[in-house]
Amino acid sequence: MSLNVSLPPELENRVRQHVESGLYSSASEVIREALRLFEAYQGVQAANLAALQADIAQGVADTNAGRVREVSMAAIKERGRTILAAQQSA
Repeated sequence: MSLNVSLPPELENRVRQHVESGLYSSASEVIREALRLFEAYQGVQAANLAALQADIAQGVADTNAGRVREVSMAAIKERGRTILAAQQSA
């Protein structure tokens, strides 16, 4: 299959630079690699979104089941400072 793609001058120059670097033998190779990386990126994004949705669902389920309690941000900060101070003095 043949496909013509129009790129803005900046992207066209970047494709040319990659070919001129010797890492790729043609513009097609650069574009194929870019698409592979884009698809991998989309896969990571989809996995991150799924994990976030699962965390939200777990939080909602915990809230509905009464498995939550109020927390004191001041107490959390103080505990963190205590741990940090202990690590720095060790």
